[in-house]
Order: sequence, then structure tokens, then C-alpha cells
Amino acid sequence: MRWAWEPALLDAGHAAGLRALGRGPLPELTERFRREFLPVLWQPGTLEEVEYPALVRTLLAEAGVEVTDWELELFLEAEHEAWRPARLLASTTHALLESLRGRGLKVGLVSNALDPPGLLHRDLEQLGVAARLDVAVFSSEVGWRKPHPAIFERALSELGVQASGTLFVGDTLAVDIAGASALGMHTCQAVWFRADEDAGAPEPDFLAITQMDVLTAVRRLQQAPL
Repeated sequence: MRWAWEPALLDAGHAAGLRALGRGPLPELTERFRREFLPVLWQPGTLEEVEYPALVRTLLAEAGVEVTDWELELFLEAEHEAWRPARLLASTTHALLESLRGRGLKVGLVSNALDPPGLLHRDLEQLGVAARLDVAVFSSEVGWRKPHPAIFERALSELGVQASGTLFVGDTLAVDIAGASALGMHTCQAVWFRADEDAGAPEPDFLAITQMDVLTAVRRLQQAPL
């Protein structure tokens, strides 16, 4: 699935969160977030995940809105819902996952995502993805982003598999491919998602021009001599 950044949804998300608290719009809140907080969220090379709920609590407090834990949860849920149009599922995602599981394989998701894990897992359920996965691990529940080994190791542990017996599919060379290969996983670059280039990063074992090309990589690995 793809998450498409849309500037207008930043305003819509904050407005929805404030409505959930029974408050009107605070344009200065969104402007401060855009100016001072947004650059912190996706700094290149950052491994430790941002505590997004704590960041939002700070933002609200600086705007004069003190919230309880329950109110913070209401804000975050309403904000997250406002971003629903940005969450886009590829047309062949379900088919690919079902084909992989049909081959008797375990399937997991490892994602850098800073939203509260409960909301992210609910997204997967609403999109019909959760039912086609064995495991889903987000950086917001581990505390570390890819390429840090901890997030990959959590998924491997929950799947009950060894790194050498897995194929990791991702789009970024320095994050997905480098992180997975460092642990001894086979790797496949998702070129259909983004044709990432990075001269300093390791090369993937396979390239997938379309989602279904992942099946070709799987077949080749399953046919490889032990």
C-alpha cells in the first residue's frame, strides 16, 4: 500500500482532531506543526522512532490545549481518519498475498510508520490486508525504524523463521534492502513502488517490476539447491 502525502490533509486532520475535542480550528497549531514539527518526523538516517502521541500532546499544549490521555486518543483517532484518502492499496496486493500464502509461505509486513500501532493495525483490517498476513510490525511499536535490526528481528521472531529462510521485499536500497541483507535475508527491490537508486547501498538479489514479479523470486528461491 502507498501513503500519499497531501498538504491539505494536514489541515483537515488537525481540524478533525480539534472537533473531536469540541474545539474550533486553530490555524496557528497547524502552521507551527508544519514549520517546526514536520521536519523532525522523517529526517534521513533517523533510526529511533518519533514518539508521535507525545509530540502531538506538546503541540496542543503549546497552543493552549491541555489534554488527558483519553482526549489525546480521541484527537489522534480523528486525525488519522481524516488521512484515510491518503492510504492507497494497489490493485494486485490481495492477489499477491493470497498467492504467497497459497504456496504455504508465512507472510509478514515490516513498516516504518509513526502513528499509534492500534490505528495502523486497524488500517490493515479495513483494507483486507490483515487477514492475508501472519504478522505486521510497525516502527511505532518497536521504537526503531528500518534499517535498524530490531524491527526485522521482531518480525522474524513472531513468524518463527530464520533470516536465511526469508525474502524481504522493499523499495529503498539503503533502508529496506540494506537492513534486511545485513541480517542475512534474501532481498527483492519493489521497483513497481519506487525505482530507488543509491550507489552506496547494497544491490538486491531480485528486482520486481510489478507486484506479481515477487512470485518469480519466490519460485527461484524455492527451486534453489540447499
